[in-house]
Amino acid sequence: MSLPDRIDPPPPKRIYRWDLDKTYLRTDFDSFRDLVRTAMQKAHQKVAVPGASALIKELADKGDSRLCIVSGSPTQMRAVLEEKLKLDGVKWDEFVLKDNVGNLLRGRFRALRGQVGYKLPAILESRASAPVEAEEVLFGDDAEADAFIYSLYADLIAGRVDERVLNQVMEVGAVYPDDAERVRQAWKKIPVADPVRRIFIHLDRLTPPAHFAPYGPRVVPIFNYFQAALVLLADGHLTAPQVIKIAVEMVQTAGHNIITLSNSFQDLLRRGLPLQHAAAALSQALDGPNGLLQAMRPVPDIIAAFTKRLAALGTPPPPPRVQAVDYLALVSHALPRTHKERKK
Repeated sequence: MSLPDRIDPPPPKRIYRWDLDKTYLRTDFDSFRDLVRTAMQKAHQKVAVPGASALIKELADKGDSRLCIVSGSPTQMRAVLEEKLKLDGVKWDEFVLKDNVGNLLRGRFRALRGQVGYKLPAILESRASAPVEAEEVLFGDDAEADAFIYSLYADLIAGRVDERVLNQVMEVGAVYPDDAERVRQAWKKIPVADPVRRIFIHLDRLTPPAHFAPYGPRVVPIFNYFQAALVLLADGHLTAPQVIKIAVEMVQTAGHNIITLSNSFQDLLRRGLPLQHAAAALSQALDGPNGLLQAMRPVPDIIAAFTKRLAALGTPPPPPRVQAVDYLALVSHALPRTHKERKK
């Protein structure tokens, strides 16, 4: 009996989609000088957002997930970005970058800053080849249009947005006709399903979380990745020991302490996220005979502070119900600043 030439990996149960700039990497591109400095950086000079690499590695620990990166960084930066990810110990399955040189040569100047016509077809095409049962969690930031694009993507494949609304959104969003056709073609290949469980928006610009309320409870704005880890623990994507490892790294390498992490936890509670079971799991994980964790002060003290705060707050209000998103009203949030100014 002959053996097969290769053994294909099992289909992923979960897909994690990440942006890079301001989501995984600390990146400045608000001025031309910032753009030049960012383009000239070597891999070892680039700095990851605290906790981001630890979170990615813990999410990949079971080996049944895929990491798909779609970034607005130009394709010319692929080598240095890949080297940075390798330095951080991050392994990826898909890595899509923006062909800004091609856009310039073709005179597609709106595409240089526009994100709807770039990210939406890219993630739809990726989903078209994914198992229908695979759940998804998406990570973006508040510097561009990630909350809008990710939410629209989720509702498109769930059948909650029809083609009329999609076409109007792409028209207002100034999506080029060929990109709009890519969106429609990829969308039609995807079986109707509702796989997107969470959309995390890293608040790089410190946008008030209430700004994202129109997108419903699926979108969770976060000030740091410890907050994301807590929500993912409550959602069943992480275990309590994994969240503790992320907290330890942030305490040891990123200047966080009992006050900042405790405040992060309390911020999520004030927003009504149901995290009591997550706190109980964290406390239980620290109660065992684990000398390493007990030695890593102030982690046990942080958990103790969390549980005391939970007892003081009592039962949080239930999370809001899933709501319909008015994409036509929100599409202006997805436009680059220069295009918004021209529309006025």
